Amino acid sequence: MTINYTPKGVCSRHINVEVTNGIIESVKFMGGCSGNTQGVAVLVKGMKVEDAIERLQGINCNGRGTSCPDQLAIALKEAL
Repeated sequence: MTINYTPKGVCSRHINVEVTNGIIESVKFMGGCSGNTQGVAVLVKGMKVEDAIERLQGINCNGRGTSCPDQLAIALKEAL
C-alpha cells in the first residue's frame, strides 16, 4: 500500500510511505529538516505500523503541537 499524505503545521510538504503486510518499507519526506526526516525514515523502516504510531505520535516540534514524526504517525493511523 502506498500512503501519500500532506502534513499540517510542519515544514514538510508531503510524506510518501510504502507499507507491505503491516510493515513500513520506506518513508520519504518532501521538505522539512533533511537530517531529521532522513533519520526518522531510516529508523521506522522495517517497523510494524502500530509500533511506529505508538513511538512517534505526540512528538512536538518547537511548540507547534505536532512535528514531522507526529505527522507520519497521523498518516499511518489514517491509512489503517
